[in-house]
Amino acid sequence: MTANRLRRVVAGAMVAASTAFVGEAAGQLIPIRTVPVASGDQFLTTPSANFGMAGLAYAVDDSIADGWSNPAKGALLSESSLLSAPVYYGISDGGGGGVTFPITGLIEGDRWFGGATAALQEIDNATNFRGWSGDRERLSDASTRNLYAGGFVGRRLGSGGWSLGIGARTARLQALDGVDLLYAGADRIDQSGSIHDLRLGVYRESGRDHASAVLVRNSVSMTHDVTYADVTWVQPNLFSPPERVVSLTTDTNLDRTRTWGLQLAWDRRLEAPGWRIGTSLTANRKSHPKIPNYNIQNIPRDPGNSTAWELGFGIARSLDGTTAGLDVALQPIRSDTWQEAEDPVETTNGATIPSGGRTIENDFSFLNVRLRVGVAHEFEKVGVRLGLEGRSYDYTLEQTNNVSGEFRTQDESWIEWTPAAAAVFRLRGVDLHYGVRLTTGTGHPGVDRGIVLNSPDRGGDFVVAPEGPLTLADATVHTHQFWVRIPVR
Repeated sequence: MTANRLRRVVAGAMVAASTAFVGEAAGQLIPIRTVPVASGDQFLTTPSANFGMAGLAYAVDDSIADGWSNPAKGALLSESSLLSAPVYYGISDGGGGGVTFPITGLIEGDRWFGGATAALQEIDNATNFRGWSGDRERLSDASTRNLYAGGFVGRRLGSGGWSLGIGARTARLQALDGVDLLYAGADRIDQSGSIHDLRLGVYRESGRDHASAVLVRNSVSMTHDVTYADVTWVQPNLFSPPERVVSLTTDTNLDRTRTWGLQLAWDRRLEAPGWRIGTSLTANRKSHPKIPNYNIQNIPRDPGNSTAWELGFGIARSLDGTTAGLDVALQPIRSDTWQEAEDPVETTNGATIPSGGRTIENDFSFLNVRLRVGVAHEFEKVGVRLGLEGRSYDYTLEQTNNVSGEFRTQDESWIEWTPAAAAVFRLRGVDLHYGVRLTTGTGHPGVDRGIVLNSPDRGGDFVVAPEGPLTLADATVHTHQFWVRIPVR
């Protein structure tokens, strides 16, 4: 790589798609994002009783979803049941969408408990993603298929209130939301890979106090085969119409992220009637042995490491069939990425960076905030939930170009809002649940290079160090979840 090209390269990127892998139960995986990508709810593959309450977690139990977050908390299951929870989500302005059809079983016994799930998913690609590969659109350009499976098992230990559990989930993926929109100008993108998640948890209930701990190992292994088309028009002679000539080139980008996570949580029922408080401390250590060469930043071969923390506090009150709660979480995060030289590179001051040395270094400092508020009321046959979540992202990028000796800083911030609502209908022998939520404040990100705007691009969870100030074409994400629960008595 020449020094001139290195001078044009001013950013690095990471994808932390695994942060959303377990959908609503992903509290132990902290999202790291530096672009407001309008990702859909691709990983919402299991139902959650707190969906309409914006996912309250610190001081409110979720007996249906908690076992997927911490397998030992499957001890909170009140009865065995079969569930199906189809999900549809869409992204405005042609940003794509998806349909997920999962089947879940939960088992509750005197000592043992557990669950199993499988899901089939179709992802619709963004309609503004057009290529030159042929006159007819290929089927894989319009939609792709993902498969999910998982389970957990646990056991109550003696009479001391202790429970242990272990869980695992896996996904075979042909698409991750938002990836296609970070390769502006590509003719087509073929994705393939997998995500694996393993959890070991412990839970204890002792009087008014509850405590839990969970250890997580998560790995993302994806491959992006990106094809670019160079289109030229040739006129054989003055009397012939121009002919289109298309030449195609394909780049292969790897996305590799490995995460260790640990969460410690505690909550207590206060002496005041109905009041409960809770807190948690979460730590993530992520390694990024390979980061894709996204067009929004154009840096190949970047490794990196990230350390993320989350300190959360919640308070809730339940009285006369009404539960209301509030969650507050602070997330300080540090992330470092760098570019390694393929061959020895001479710097502008005459020194030489050896092969494998760092030519560009990117230091990110984040201070993110998450707020959730929710309320639920239970009537005799109907339950109603309302909630609102706000997520504030704020980071500073400090970048050093060791070839040119240049240094720059960049500050970015934005806020995402997600109102939610749900209703539960309790019929004879079956529960019906419908939930809806809408996310705003995200969209199709690009970069202002001082000449033209980058083509609007649209997960989960992305960290991209852009080449310049971010631009945003607003988009909204709407999600609908309808689930049927059949108790097994």
